[in-house]
Amino acid sequence: MARTREFDTEAAVSRAMELFWTRGYEATSLRDLTRRLGIGQGSLYAAFGDKDGLYRAALEHYRTTLAATALRDLAEGADARSAIRAMLVERIRIAVGNGGQGCLAVNAACERLPEDPSIRRVVRDMQDASQEALAEVLRAAAERGEVAARHDPGTLAAFLVTFLNGLLVSSKITPDAGALEPLVEVALTALD
Repeated sequence: MARTREFDTEAAVSRAMELFWTRGYEATSLRDLTRRLGIGQGSLYAAFGDKDGLYRAALEHYRTTLAATALRDLAEGADARSAIRAMLVERIRIAVGNGGQGCLAVNAACERLPEDPSIRRVVRDMQDASQEALAEVLRAAAERGEVAARHDPGTLAAFLVTFLNGLLVSSKITPDAGALEPLVEVALTALD
């Protein structure tokens, strides 16, 4: 008879996400994970396959929680410029937390690519979703006359995502929101 899983998988993935986010993939051992999750190595393997499977689950959890919230807040913003500014500033504030933990997705790209195609897909999906959401906000804003229509919304969205990715890497070097937030205003001039 098969044993039933005796731990909350979603809570375990959330705790693993926090650990990977703070320490990185390579610096997080199986021992670290089993301690943090409060489960045995056999349970970890049974639930996630291996450390890579748990890492992918953690990235997926990040995508469906923090990243999804950022995109939802962006879509619900009053005007495009304010919504984009708020999203960028909030991402900075999260990234500078814990001494400059950065962004889990950007950290994954920096640490695991190009060697890991499965991580590339997960991170690319998150980046594509961000670009699509930004492009939609920018299209609607251009139609309302809130932003200049001289740039293609898709290209402008790709620029903003690229800017954000660089900003999130910089947050690990300079974990100071006060130093990074003024850069958002410079990036927003692309909307003029």
